[in-house]
Amino acid sequence: MLTEQQIAQLDWAKVDGLMPTIVQDAFSGKVLMLGYMNQQALAKTLEIKQVTFFSRTKERLWTKGETSGDVLTLKDISVDCDNDTLLIMATPAGPTCHLGTVSCFKDSKGFDLDFIGHLNSVIDGRYKNPDEKSYTASLFKSGVKRMAQKVGEEGVEVALAAATDDRDELINESSDLLYHLLVLLRGKDVPLSEVMDNLRARHK
Repeated sequence: MLTEQQIAQLDWAKVDGLMPTIVQDAFSGKVLMLGYMNQQALAKTLEIKQVTFFSRTKERLWTKGETSGDVLTLKDISVDCDNDTLLIMATPAGPTCHLGTVSCFKDSKGFDLDFIGHLNSVIDGRYKNPDEKSYTASLFKSGVKRMAQKVGEEGVEVALAAATDDRDELINESSDLLYHLLVLLRGKDVPLSEVMDNLRARHK
């Protein structure tokens, strides 16, 4: 997060009081949008921990998602080497773009991990709005023991595929394992972001 010294060094004069601000998904790294902040927008973002811009069309502060509910929860802010551009890492509550897409840059494929983030969102949707035809929803309905069993089964299949040097099966079973692990984590109400934070803390 920005320190008081970094905030004091921001070159607002260079950008005529409106600093370009890039927003990335804190988990996937996908670029979500570009907005502009003035000093008041930055202060409010830091205060309420939800990304707030200065709207050039409305000529006022605008908290992303204030109408739709698709807020961007602040995770971190950094500044570039010239002190005239901000980079925000945030957790989106829904589509970032007003067109209903994840990113305003709809043609961007993002990082490989971006799909894990997307899959995690789909699983969360099946949890909150179960569909009788959905395999994911059926797993949630079956309970934690069944979900845990599936993770165990897929873990064994991954190990066997590796031991028998079956590359294609290793890929397939690893996909199954990752999927079922995401389902189990959601079933136990453990956000994937907390697992990532734990991994990050181990490698500082």
